[in-house]
Amino acid sequence: MVMVPKVKVNVDGNVVEVNKGKTVLQVASSLGIQIPTLCHDPRLEPFAACRVCMVEVERGKSSALITSCNTEAADGMVIRTDSEKVLKTRKMVLELILSDHPKDCLTCDKCGSCKLQDLAYTHGVRESRFFQQPDGGITNDPNPVIQQDTSKCILCGRCVRICAEVQQDHAIDFKHRGFATETGMPFGMKRRDTTCVLCGQCVSTCPVGSLVEKQAAGVGRDWDFKKVKTTCAYCGVGCTMHLNVKGNRVVKVTSEPGSIPNDGNLCVKGRFGNDFIHHPDRLKQPLIKKNDRFEEATWDEALNLVASKLNEIKARHGADSIGVMSSSRCTNEDNYLAMKLARATIGTNNVDQCART
Repeated sequence: MVMVPKVKVNVDGNVVEVNKGKTVLQVASSLGIQIPTLCHDPRLEPFAACRVCMVEVERGKSSALITSCNTEAADGMVIRTDSEKVLKTRKMVLELILSDHPKDCLTCDKCGSCKLQDLAYTHGVRESRFFQQPDGGITNDPNPVIQQDTSKCILCGRCVRICAEVQQDHAIDFKHRGFATETGMPFGMKRRDTTCVLCGQCVSTCPVGSLVEKQAAGVGRDWDFKKVKTTCAYCGVGCTMHLNVKGNRVVKVTSEPGSIPNDGNLCVKGRFGNDFIHHPDRLKQPLIKKNDRFEEATWDEALNLVASKLNEIKARHGADSIGVMSSSRCTNEDNYLAMKLARATIGTNNVDQCART
């Protein structure tokens, strides 16, 4: 058994022994001490871009400010997360971030779930002394699902990193320099002309209103939605997700980091493939073709018809003339029953599942 080296640190008067390699942010979180962040996402490598997570570390008779998200806790380290120096610095950092951020919180789709808005409120930042009118705006991209507003980007880099580190697509990056820096597609390209697969991971990690779901824009804010926890049925992974429902309609789909088994990650189908739910052509009850026209029927009528036709085919051509194809959107139990139907009831081994293909 490999013994992990330990280090002893003091966080706000709490002395604790932790495994070597833990960051200051992780140690504080384990103690229930919440250090604010903007660029941090537990799914991603530390980046230390926003500087909001600054803490004070004593060094002899002096002290220094460090970023807690990417600084490894060292033995004997004495850390203060809420000193006057720390709070003053955080407030200044927030003012700088807000200096070129739009003041449209009342109409922003992220209002109520925006991390920048929350931090400005908790730190008493009502306005920025350095404010200038932000550049940029909503990009002209014809893709059907992702809306980007570059004027609201705080350059935290979370969209860039999740696209590269988790999705391995490398479709998004920083571009330009200085005050003109923004994130997006290279050379002004549209998403469809890049390696972007429209998975929406960038939307899921954006802490502000720079990246939002197009179908949800202007429909409602976080408090307007009833969140229904469910399991994605598109494949056998079984990702945990939340249906955001308003007025008995699914407006968008989200997932939280830490969810099992997907850790908040969803593919393009899971995140955006829900328009079929309210489609006018969706079948809601069985149809039986009579006189060249499909007519509504009861489940008993439909199942009896299917059973009689299967028995006719089996009697005329044998059991192996029939094949059963199950769906990846069924549960394991449903697929097991399909297998039992094929082998025990019909008497054939011609059974498969679409996920394998």
